[in-house]
Amino acid sequence: MAAALSGATTGQLRTWRQDRGQGPVLRPELSSRPALYSFRDVLALRTFAHLRQDVSLQKIRKALANLKKIGEVEHLSGYSLVADHGSIVLVGDDDHGTDLVARPGQRVIATLADILLEFAPRPGVVVPHLLQPKPHVSVDPRTQGGAPVITGTRVPFDVVAELVEDGVRPEDIAAYYPGVSADAAREAASFALYVDSYTSGARSA
Repeated sequence: MAAALSGATTGQLRTWRQDRGQGPVLRPELSSRPALYSFRDVLALRTFAHLRQDVSLQKIRKALANLKKIGEVEHLSGYSLVADHGSIVLVGDDDHGTDLVARPGQRVIATLADILLEFAPRPGVVVPHLLQPKPHVSVDPRTQGGAPVITGTRVPFDVVAELVEDGVRPEDIAAYYPGVSADAAREAASFALYVDSYTSGARSA
């Protein structure tokens, strides 16, 4: 699920957990064995997936090391990092930023990309909007720990998807979960297929 919502491959997640001399890119906040990522982790991973479209992993590691050197030690989801002409920039609230790679510490102007929006990290792969993967499927860090749910409810999407997969008609899901419409049930099943196909492709990538 972390891979499908962040745009990273499962192989990248493994690599980013490893310490390559400069520390891991991101160690899961909840558990390393097995790897369990928090909503904040997924937000940070999504940033890295965006950055990997334009810069190398080595530059990302260097940027994170320099981030610590300038005293920024909060969770990485709290920082706005964008690629800028082959470098990585920490963007402040005023849309000015600090170069973390090419000219560490130098102030530059950068535009903040909205990492929540749908994007394509690789050819043929489209990662959905983080907070609204489907019109009837939502992600909210305050609901079910940030796991996707049926919009407007606390019902996990995968519970609904499993019922549909087991042969329950979408129109009959409301008998199990009154707040879940037939359309929502169909979208839950569709999103489950996306997650399965994404993670299968990510493992082979």
